Amino acid sequence: MTTETTPAPARELLSVAMVTLGCARNEVDSEELAGRLEAGGFLLVDDPEDADTVVVNTCGFVESAKKDSVDTLLEAAELKETGRTQAVVAVGCLAERYGKDLAESLPEADAVLGFDDYPDIAERLRSIVAGEVHHAHTPQDRRRLLPISPVERTLSTTPVPGHASGPASVRRRLDSGPTASLKLASGCDRRCSFCAIPAFRGSFVSRRPSDVLQEARWLAEQGAHELFLVSENSTSYGKDLGDLRLLETLLPELAAVDGVERVRVSYLQPAETRPGLIQAIASTPGVAPYFDLSFQHASADVLRRMRRFGDPESFLGLLEQVRALAPTAGVRSNVIVGFPGETEADLETLCDFLVAARLDVTGVFGYSDEDGTEAASYDAKLDDDEILARVEHVSTLVEELTSQRAIERIGETVDVLVERVDDDETEGRAAHQGPEVDGATYLVDSEARVGDLVRAVVVESDGADLYARAL
Repeated sequence: MTTETTPAPARELLSVAMVTLGCARNEVDSEELAGRLEAGGFLLVDDPEDADTVVVNTCGFVESAKKDSVDTLLEAAELKETGRTQAVVAVGCLAERYGKDLAESLPEADAVLGFDDYPDIAERLRSIVAGEVHHAHTPQDRRRLLPISPVERTLSTTPVPGHASGPASVRRRLDSGPTASLKLASGCDRRCSFCAIPAFRGSFVSRRPSDVLQEARWLAEQGAHELFLVSENSTSYGKDLGDLRLLETLLPELAAVDGVERVRVSYLQPAETRPGLIQAIASTPGVAPYFDLSFQHASADVLRRMRRFGDPESFLGLLEQVRALAPTAGVRSNVIVGFPGETEADLETLCDFLVAARLDVTGVFGYSDEDGTEAASYDAKLDDDEILARVEHVSTLVEELTSQRAIERIGETVDVLVERVDDDETEGRAAHQGPEVDGATYLVDSEARVGDLVRAVVVESDGADLYARAL
């Protein structure tokens, strides 16, 4: 006699939605977390309303970003009252920067996880859903977790988000588009007086070229045609690996990866942008002649108070070097106005520089104190109304200059990577346009598909946006 037994039903996987705020570096971190969660038995879903758990990868850069992060966490927490969501968890820069303070001030979030929790994210999340209490970390300066000497940092076991090796097992693409961010490094060794990022992101750590190349090949297999190289300071890449010129040798190898049409480098420090790197970015086939130069200001006096280097003459000289090699190169930057002690003359110096620089796009930010920074202790601070007025003044100028620069590109031949096709609109980006922040190029009467690289001639402009007809 035999007894038949009914197999136990398979356990339904817990579902998780990743919500990402902030920069492209955060996008890479989210995809690493998604890969770890999927490998740990979670089902990834796109819509937080369909998720048992919602993980919000927060931004902690400036006050507006912090507010967006808190608002997003509160919106996600409301799903616990109206839907299937059982837990909302904060990760990312805001969570790392404030730890237990954020947890105490935001009880709507079920847990606040720091970077040290990332390697065990699946275990952490499962225990939180089960009702276990997670005690958030006490924030600390992450620069103290790594050796002072850059060349000794490769031996450290301190978790660095986005640096795991073996991309197929630890990274899961959350966006199927033809552009993918690829992390070169994390952290920063600079001590800009207004910036808190090094304190919560840590000292500068390069990824090994073999890991970067391995992940590039994997991303190409996943459908990525443009690789967007990200870090806090790409010009420092390789210094902790014993070769400050490593990026110059890595770029041709990345551009040669099968399936990759274009490689783009982000976030260059002007004071560290050496001639060899300019040459590599401007002249290497398959590398976009694109220079994301973090000027921050042009007045030498303001830059010194910022703990930075430069002046209009050196910055314009740098741009002259770039355009001598690549006359149509894209150049973007960010500037801070209203810094403590900024005079009307300093502001005029900045505006004169922006006129002379002919940048494609410039982000304008008003100064605000950041916890733990040197500048927060400075005197000679401007009041909020004055800062706002200066932001509006510079923003108006930048808007006009951006439009003028786009008009100059009419008649120019551009290579457009198509990223979106609707019934009546084909949108992409030319080589001088970085993802999301530099405008777009719309193809006129095109039959191109997403992922195509289309050679076209610019026929019209609207602000930073271009309209081009395929050749």
